[in-house]
Amino acid sequence: MEPIDVYWSFRSPYSYLVTPDLETLIEEYNVEVNLRVVFPVALRTKKTLFDASNKKPAFYIVMDSSRRAEFLGMPMHFPPKPDPVVQDYETFQVAEDQPLIMRLAKLGVEAQRRGKGVAFAKEVSHLVYGGTEGWDQGDHLHKAAAAAGLDLADMDEAIKDGDHLQEVERNHEGLEKAGHWGVPTMVVRGEPFFGQDRIDTLRWRLDQLGLKRG
Repeated sequence: MEPIDVYWSFRSPYSYLVTPDLETLIEEYNVEVNLRVVFPVALRTKKTLFDASNKKPAFYIVMDSSRRAEFLGMPMHFPPKPDPVVQDYETFQVAEDQPLIMRLAKLGVEAQRRGKGVAFAKEVSHLVYGGTEGWDQGDHLHKAAAAAGLDLADMDEAIKDGDHLQEVERNHEGLEKAGHWGVPTMVVRGEPFFGQDRIDTLRWRLDQLGLKRG
């Protein structure tokens, strides 16, 4: 199996959009797709990604990812309710306390350790950006985990005192080493492919490498 590391964030709309394509790669190629969960840039760098005096980049991302979702036939709801990252939409300032993204990141690491990283990422991100209000409440996450073949209560117990955040930091280092900073970034044999719309280019490379299933 050829490993493909996918640097991925639970807050990124483009990460959400790539999940069906990742499952297709697993089905069609002799590859092992490894989910490498990272925090959003604002949490990784300790500074806001966008400038409140120039909101065009943020507006463009919302518009473009919504357009891309329509193109792919996937739902897209902005903002998620709740947003995985606690952030002021006017100033773009990020709160110090980030319980939701911390939990999701650790659960994503745990899911990968159990061999279900991509499946878990797909199910949860479809809750977050697919329009499920209060996705963090009730049994939404339990059902998402079950759909990925996982038990949420068991996972929550595993992440209580684990080294999951250390692994997230190692993933940050891996993304930097791969030569990029954004998500989703897929890396095969040291070559990065950034963005949901680079899946076709990645498939072309996998074909060149002779990795398509017979």
